[in-house]
Amino acid sequence: MPLMPKRVKYRKSQRGKVKGKATRGNTVAFGEYGLQALEGGWLSAQAIEAGRITAAHMVRGEGRLYIRVFPHKPITSIPLETRMGKGKGEPEYWAAVIRPGMIIYEVAGLPESAARICLSRIAYKMPFRCRFVSRRPSI
Repeated sequence: MPLMPKRVKYRKSQRGKVKGKATRGNTVAFGEYGLQALEGGWLSAQAIEAGRITAAHMVRGEGRLYIRVFPHKPITSIPLETRMGKGKGEPEYWAAVIRPGMIIYEVAGLPESAARICLSRIAYKMPFRCRFVSRRPSI
């Protein structure tokens, strides 16, 4: 079941621009290791779900997976071979707006080698470059 909001104020939104680096959601907060986006863009609900399924196979009981993003943005499209001038298309899918530096997934309760393998498999399914990060020691 794909992720989507229960209800929204407006059915269609404008595209907008992904400007600057992430100021919030850019540190590992819940788990020990995370997957950080190095580029900005839209992450579809299908891609988030594909990453969740991949991680579920790896974590399989001993660890915990945290998904740090949620698709709030409706992406519209007009059907192919449609003439101009009939307005904005219908919402096609939902996407999360990702800025460079955002943590997308986190894992806890796994050794570093297993977490690295798990997050690299998720990164393969992402539409932009990602890197493995660990929690900074709190002083």
